[in-house]
Amino acid sequence: MRLSESIRPCVDVMFHNFETMLHTFDPQAELFGIPLWKHAYHMLHSCDQWFINPNRYDEPLFHTPGLNSLDESVFEPCLDREDLLNYLADIREKCRCYVDHLREEDWTQAPEGCAHTRIELLLGQLRHAHTHLGNINAVTMQQTGRWPRVVGLQKHVSGELWE
Repeated sequence: MRLSESIRPCVDVMFHNFETMLHTFDPQAELFGIPLWKHAYHMLHSCDQWFINPNRYDEPLFHTPGLNSLDESVFEPCLDREDLLNYLADIREKCRCYVDHLREEDWTQAPEGCAHTRIELLLGQLRHAHTHLGNINAVTMQQTGRWPRVVGLQKHVSGELWE
């Protein structure tokens, strides 16, 4: 089995978990004074920028400087659930295509101008994204008393949003 064939299901599960989070969270709820939509955008933006090559990246058209930073109080434009779901769909397609077209030897090489190998970039995004996904889901759990469904390697991906 090719490495890309092993990685693709993990990437699909990651994006499935993102989508579930976006369907179950309250975008205006806050975590440390920052609306969850901004936490979600930070997570998605990082995946968009760092999954493939952070040095060859074009910001989304709606992006404004500092919008992706949790350290800056930039809240315009205010993104809603649909904005985030549309951005997720774009990122998902881009990343799937990227993974599907890599050769085995590409994973251990750095993209042009990047200090990290492709596998390091992927693993970094899996770690970063699931940290933020957990934070956002924790707020949802506190607010609703319900657990958003998080799929792992042993769970079947379904349309269920809640555990």
